[in-house]
Amino acid sequence: MELIKNWEMVILKRRVCIVGLGYIGLPTAAVLANNGFLVRGVDVNEKAVDLINNGQVHIYEPDLDNMVNKVVSEGNLFADIYPDKADVFILSVPTPFKDNHKPDLSFVESATKAIIPYIEPGNLVILESTSPVGTTEKIAEWILNERLDLSIDENSSSQIFVSHCPERVLPGKILKELVGNDRIVGGINDTSTKKTAEFYETFVEGKVLQTNARTAELSKLTENAYRDVNIAFANELSIICDDLNINVWELINLANHHPRVNILQPGPGVGGHCIAVDPWFIVDAAPEKSLLIHTARKVNDSKPYYIVEKVQEATKNINNPTIACLGLAFKANIDDLRESPSVEIVKKLASIYDQTIFVAEPHIEELPKSLNDVNIELTKTGKAIDKADVVVLLVDHDYFKMINKEAFLNKIVIDTRGILISGKKDVTITI
Repeated sequence: MELIKNWEMVILKRRVCIVGLGYIGLPTAAVLANNGFLVRGVDVNEKAVDLINNGQVHIYEPDLDNMVNKVVSEGNLFADIYPDKADVFILSVPTPFKDNHKPDLSFVESATKAIIPYIEPGNLVILESTSPVGTTEKIAEWILNERLDLSIDENSSSQIFVSHCPERVLPGKILKELVGNDRIVGGINDTSTKKTAEFYETFVEGKVLQTNARTAELSKLTENAYRDVNIAFANELSIICDDLNINVWELINLANHHPRVNILQPGPGVGGHCIAVDPWFIVDAAPEKSLLIHTARKVNDSKPYYIVEKVQEATKNINNPTIACLGLAFKANIDDLRESPSVEIVKKLASIYDQTIFVAEPHIEELPKSLNDVNIELTKTGKAIDKADVVVLLVDHDYFKMINKEAFLNKIVIDTRGILISGKKDVTITI
């Protein structure tokens, strides 16, 4: 497969350099390349870079492998560990938090400094990573501190444009939603906002909504904090119902018949790169003002430990109990384990029980490094259930929904997702 080796030889296509080829960066690169842009994807993971240049992918997202193979073979997507000159630079790197829940901007800073030598007047720099308010301004500051020949002053001949455009896609539907969803763009000044809007309007079918950088940054944090608060309400309800011997799934179904009530579904906690992380950025920025958001985070972060307590309660009269956990991903039908409460539950159980903890996760082929304990075994779903005294249903994968419920007879089932809500009360605990 012939790849483009000298990027500067191609002058007829607008060039985009994307730093970070993870769950958002790679799909974005593929979508842009599929829309005629010449895309250089940059990542520190050399194995991922090699796979992409061979038309393959290192992450799972429906149809992503086919699109990557297509745009690589057409010469519109090339991956490397180093950036190069471009018209548009997109930063799509992680923004985790530290142990004290303070934002960690080290990846954003490293990505910014990697592109600084290649930025030229007229270039557009876009931060897509979900970040604390003020991060886009920091990026402009980092650039200007090292490049005295550049400016953000409007109408300057050396002006560059710096903006924020948060991703707002659902894993499993990323390729569709990158194009179909409305986007929010906010620049550090009006011209940056307009330049960024013009760029996204070339491939986004949804509305491109214009604001300033700070509002754009807080908009994404707000969307995820809203979800987090509502999930916390459902999770707290599930604990209350467990205490009162009420089926929470039936309760929510009944309550949602009210025309103005829409309670979300509870689970073992909250995971993923957004909802489990982003609200902490608001709490860090305004700790005395974000009481509800902070409480929701604590409720959702505590849920995995409540599930562990339910397992301990279920096994108290069983000698040498065998436990099977079904699912590791943070949500259904994906392979993404980032901030997954299921991973935390399995890790905690492995520290409590000496017996092997059997784990079934049909979307991965090996355990993450954090679960490389001697008493955790990744195995097939059927084997895990057969060997178990206690089955903990952690993720509502479609694969698990298709399991014949007779497989759970004579098992204690702790169902955190409501998959077996029609199960017998004496064998199923719904929480």
